[in-house]
Amino acid sequence: MENQANSPELKKFIQKSSNLFWYIPEDKKQDISLGVLVETILNYGSRESVRKLFELIGIEKASEVFKEQIKNKRNNYFKPVRNFFELYFARHA
Repeated sequence: MENQANSPELKKFIQKSSNLFWYIPEDKKQDISLGVLVETILNYGSRESVRKLFELIGIEKASEVFKEQIKNKRNNYFKPVRNFFELYFARHA
């Protein structure tokens, strides 16, 4: 996934959601890929953080990233999360 998570708004959002990226060194968090950002927020974020993600990158882009990620049989989405967002994006994106 290309690295588009470096706009000032996304950097601020990543910093605000920093605890969700506990496994990434502090100096590397601002450089995470859009794929990592979408996956982490959809899997672990609050309703508010998901809403903010959609506001920043757009629901269509989030849907595009999500659908590309779930093409692989092995992915990192929890089954209930994957099911929810498959239905959600089918209806809203």
